[in-house]
Amino acid sequence: MQRTARDFSVTNESKATPGEASGTESAFAPLRMRTYRSLWAASLVSDLGGLIQSVGASWMMLSIVGTADMVALVQTAVALPIMLLSLFAGAMADNIERRKMLLASQAFMVVMSCILSVCTWAGVLTPWLLLSLTFLIGCGGAFYYPAWGASVGDIVPRSQLPSAVALNSMGYNMARSVGPAIGGIIVASAGPAAAFAVNALGKIGLVGVLARWRRTTESKTLPREPLGMAVAAGIRYVSMSPAICTVLARGALFGFGASATMALMPVVAKHLLGGGPFTYGLLSGAFGLGAMAGGLCSAPLRLRLSTEGVVRTASISCASAAAVIGLSSHLWLTMFALVLTGASWVLALSTYNVAVQMATPRWVVARALSIYQMATYGGMAMGSWALGALAGHGGLQLALLTAACVILSNAVVGHWLPVSEVRSLNLDPLWPSHQPETDVPVDFRTGPVVVSVQYRIQEADVGEFLSLMAERQRIRRRDGARNVTLLRDLANREIWIERYETATWLEYIRHTSRVTKDDASLFERLKALHRGPGSPIIQRMLERPATFSPAAQTTAASLTEPVTEPGG
Repeated sequence: MQRTARDFSVTNESKATPGEASGTESAFAPLRMRTYRSLWAASLVSDLGGLIQSVGASWMMLSIVGTADMVALVQTAVALPIMLLSLFAGAMADNIERRKMLLASQAFMVVMSCILSVCTWAGVLTPWLLLSLTFLIGCGGAFYYPAWGASVGDIVPRSQLPSAVALNSMGYNMARSVGPAIGGIIVASAGPAAAFAVNALGKIGLVGVLARWRRTTESKTLPREPLGMAVAAGIRYVSMSPAICTVLARGALFGFGASATMALMPVVAKHLLGGGPFTYGLLSGAFGLGAMAGGLCSAPLRLRLSTEGVVRTASISCASAAAVIGLSSHLWLTMFALVLTGASWVLALSTYNVAVQMATPRWVVARALSIYQMATYGGMAMGSWALGALAGHGGLQLALLTAACVILSNAVVGHWLPVSEVRSLNLDPLWPSHQPETDVPVDFRTGPVVVSVQYRIQEADVGEFLSLMAERQRIRRRDGARNVTLLRDLANREIWIERYETATWLEYIRHTSRVTKDDASLFERLKALHRGPGSPIIQRMLERPATFSPAAQTTAASLTEPVTEPGG
């Protein structure tokens, strides 16, 4: 017996509120919220401590060994964990309580900083012990940042998310503009051990704020995904989301070119401007000042420009600034160019960050952000290495002008791969925790599950039907379905059958719960093309091997009974 889906119809609730669509929130609107304000301020202090610690670690390595390659390994020890662990950290942040993960990672970094400080004071610090402890502190950061980035969307309304992300970027760059200078003063006056202790103290404040944060969490009816499956689901979702893939490619390209300005800034201060540490400090301060200006300008620019328009403006400005830095021999002109660079840096990267968050539902947002972070950091790492090598062989000016061309190409690529406008998407689940009734007893391990949806399509509508079904199949695969196929009945040309599988009943429930309200319009359009009586016929069955026994015969017969479910 076949039964049609009683509530196959869905309502498209993907309309955004005026505030969400227009971006009318001011740049400082998130700071009116006490929770965000407290966390933002504590994060600013924590970032400041981390930058002070980096100065202390670099100077300590220089004091112990005195070779440039070992000093460079300090920064590698900080950045490498982000490349290696971000995706796993994102999967964990999507599956466990984010506040606990934030607390654990910050507490871990406090302990490692204290150990580093004590070892330095005791005089037992060796180069490899320094690198090991620095690497462990970087591991804490690798687990902290995806959880923090995903938590922003839990704290502020969707309409304020762009401003909140811009404020986060602005805060970090504020710390970066003064952190190295403060770190240098602390190291010069009290030694590297004091710098490590300051980092621990700065992070203790953030631990206290996180401990007081009473985050409201939604109760989960499904068990936690295993780490390997969670990672695979994140990679699958991102790889099958064209809007996110575009952001990854554009972010990596921008990072490749823009990283040269930061990586080569000490060389610019010494060789192009003929200065020393004080000149380098002025250049860093100019970049930080520009970063703050970029954070303040992000909201007004979003009112006047599209998302791609903001990225294109930032790319052109950053490319122009890189060219000026490469050709200038005047301090104030170079500082002005670095102000422009800092503003462009924050505008571009915060826009990419927001685009990823806006295009990703909450169940997978930390994983998407971690993959974005890996792509951007990977572009920066490759750009710093490649353009640094070019500066060593072909000259500093050639490297900076090449960087300008790469950044400018990011604006040109936008004509073919624009960053999508996703402010109006409604990515709330269409059927949250939907577990339909079945005639056959099932549990979460039951499977494989085979689902078919039968349509009756007139010949004149076949072209439109195939186009819509191609998008529907992408959504199926994105949300975890496998072996997605479309069949046509040879005996009746109007009959089309969509078929897909999931490994278990649990994976089927996960699959249906991941369908978003923004997908509803596609389902309605497919239903409108169906010309048969009632709604498309949906069958959900269990795959079973043929066996010969009375019990198996009874079970097999009952398992062929189709059941219904909204939308398949």
